[in-house]
Amino acid sequence: MKFKFRLPFQISAEATSLLAFLLFFYCLIRRIKKTNTSRKPPQPSNSWPLIGHLHLLRGLPHIALGNLADKYGPLFMIKLGTRQALVVSTAEMAKKFLGGNNDKVFLNRPQKIFVEHLAYKGAMLGFSQYGQYWREIRKITTAELLSNSRVEMFKNVRISEVRSAMKSISVAMSELTDMKQLFTDISMKTIVRLISGKSLKECYQGEEYNTIVKAFRDFFELAAAFVPADVLPFLKWFDIGGYEKKMKKVAKEIDNIVGRWLDEHKNQRSSEEVQRKLDFMDVMLGVFESGQEKPSKYEIDTIIKATCTSMILAAADTTTITLTWALSLLLNNKEALKKTRDELETVVGKERQVEESDLKDLVYLQAVLKETMRLYPVAVVPREAISDCTVSGYDIKAGTQLLINLYKIHRDPQVWANPMDFRPERFLITNDDYDVRGQSYKFMPFGSGRRICPGISFALPVMEFTLANLLHGFDISIPSEETVDMTEGFGLTNHKATPLEVILTQRFPSNLY
Repeated sequence: MKFKFRLPFQISAEATSLLAFLLFFYCLIRRIKKTNTSRKPPQPSNSWPLIGHLHLLRGLPHIALGNLADKYGPLFMIKLGTRQALVVSTAEMAKKFLGGNNDKVFLNRPQKIFVEHLAYKGAMLGFSQYGQYWREIRKITTAELLSNSRVEMFKNVRISEVRSAMKSISVAMSELTDMKQLFTDISMKTIVRLISGKSLKECYQGEEYNTIVKAFRDFFELAAAFVPADVLPFLKWFDIGGYEKKMKKVAKEIDNIVGRWLDEHKNQRSSEEVQRKLDFMDVMLGVFESGQEKPSKYEIDTIIKATCTSMILAAADTTTITLTWALSLLLNNKEALKKTRDELETVVGKERQVEESDLKDLVYLQAVLKETMRLYPVAVVPREAISDCTVSGYDIKAGTQLLINLYKIHRDPQVWANPMDFRPERFLITNDDYDVRGQSYKFMPFGSGRRICPGISFALPVMEFTLANLLHGFDISIPSEETVDMTEGFGLTNHKATPLEVILTQRFPSNLY
């Protein structure tokens, strides 16, 4: 027996076609909506298992990322092991991430292994997570060390250290001078006196002084080292390459130095001498002795040591690097060197030394330093998204790292005419409104937004005064007729890979030094 199934109603061919069309349209809308709400930035296709795109970052990362930007555009995503990172390579795109509401999103720092060992588990200001602790410590450092009034108050320290260095050069002119070492001595001695009230050379002689300087240099090299466990956390147990062991060793050396200063300050807190000098370490002790609640889980001693170390590292290394690049560029560009010296002789003359009051009139020298920071930005520390956000229609997940490639932005031919050339004049004519505080996003040597480097007011007068005194007081040449080697070194900061050894010849009578 056959049974026939009959619908209670009949569906016409037209109705069937209409239903099929509506179903197709519904699925299409869902697909489009899903695609639009989960849009991701472009990404290189050749991602390898486990390591992602790490194999594409051979050599200097900023150059490798710049080459990728030429292929994938001003914004693209790369996979660093288990981590995702956005790479931004134009000023226009940087503004979208660092300006407006998004500046509130990309405020964290990636918590890499070096932060645990070298940065006091995130207590260092430059590597701490955004929050109450970061705000409180930044407020203290800005007000008590890096404000305009404090910079002016401590100008005698800067002047005396530069004067002492110029005097030492005039005494030992028959020898080749390693300018990287000279700039390191000046910047280290200056910042250490402001932090601890003492000169490194006075407290640590010979090999011990060299050990201290090396420990701070090792910090930057280890902070930039590729640690496999940073991208593949399960490898942490193996310490491949021995990086954690090295980090612990350097961290202990630095902690012992700064800890010794802190103990001395605690023992001298009641003396009248302390009340007079009030260096930064004294100021921080006073802040917490006044009954102010400590801003985090960290112990007070840890906060003070971490903050003081952070100030020394940031000020000494970045100043040294910029001055070394500036002098190298001038030696390779004789016309710019002549213009700088002519300006010095017009403003200062030949009868006296450079004074800090002269700096405001040395506009070409200021342009030289700006052009140096354009071509060789010292460092860009990665940021990390605090929460999910949408930028340029792309959905960005919390925890995504943000890499701003200043090297690419500062050499963008759409912004800078003849971008590879050293031309300080560009900051006196077409780009004279580009200051160093990251407002245009086309020129951000100190960063931009809430995470901008707070030490701008300290760094600029130190660099200008040092370079002005050096160029005013000495003729400078290199031993050979060749140009200065401009090879860049690998590290957290973009330092010159090779030494800068020069011959210095005194230009004025000895009594002017």
